[in-house]
Amino acid sequence: MSAFPQAYPIKPIKLVVPFPPGGPTDIVARPLAILLGDRLKEQIIIENKGGAGGSIGADLVAKSPPDGYTLFMGTVGTNAINGSLYKQLPYDMTKDFTPIALVATAPVVIAVNANDKIKTLGELVSDAKARPDTFAYGTAGNGTPGHLTAALFESTAQIKLKHIPYKGSAPAVTDLIGGQIPLVFDPIQSVLPHILSGKLRALAVTSKTRSPLLPGVPTVAELGYPQFESTAWWALFGPAKLPESILKKLRVDTERVAQSAAFRERLGNLGVQPNLDFKESLANFQTSEIAKWARVVRDSGATID
Repeated sequence: MSAFPQAYPIKPIKLVVPFPPGGPTDIVARPLAILLGDRLKEQIIIENKGGAGGSIGADLVAKSPPDGYTLFMGTVGTNAINGSLYKQLPYDMTKDFTPIALVATAPVVIAVNANDKIKTLGELVSDAKARPDTFAYGTAGNGTPGHLTAALFESTAQIKLKHIPYKGSAPAVTDLIGGQIPLVFDPIQSVLPHILSGKLRALAVTSKTRSPLLPGVPTVAELGYPQFESTAWWALFGPAKLPESILKKLRVDTERVAQSAAFRERLGNLGVQPNLDFKESLANFQTSEIAKWARVVRDSGATID
């Protein structure tokens, strides 16, 4: 009798989310799991494994069998930044994973209190040059996309700001609204409601193009820094050595989900944008992101034990 390989998938798939429920990564992963599961005709179960900047969940997947039944919701942190930021990372960001497909992105927003005298990014730069290393900004913590985006902007604009790290976005934004700090660099999800309510003023977004949720807010690139770009992103990965047939199926179906109206509708007005026009391979994109953020981490001196 001839033996034929069984079709994939034939049982539920586990999608590891390396952060707690309800956060930005979880928000992207849950609609992806539902819609991708529908395409694959098999259930995809979310497993939240938070801790150590996403490293605990990433390490779990890195050490899983490459059979397509354990997948990973990777982020710019887990798969582009952490290798430079953490002195001892239990996994290799490229060697231990198979890149499948980019799913969604979100810009960082540079925001001030709505009552602040600073009205534009140009005014911020002028103020910072007049008071080097005293103009403070808050972020969700050391090594977060907000912190490293700020470090990249400092280098690009040739200014020196003072970093105030918080234990998450919420307390940083609360202090900005309350006037305890003058500025934040934070992903759009955290500040969008307060910008729309009039409590905060967005000076710029850090993506290549304007956010459709803040169409009146210019990009940093538009405001005199044409090469500047920084985005948070989410992508699907598997363990290293994922079989080519499984990889191809997952890539095609994930890209179709990411580009679908249903996925866009499920994300809603959260600030996260589905991947609609990504042309290069995830592997090449990841390589360029690792190089970019390695320079930023080195120049900023950020490190986590």
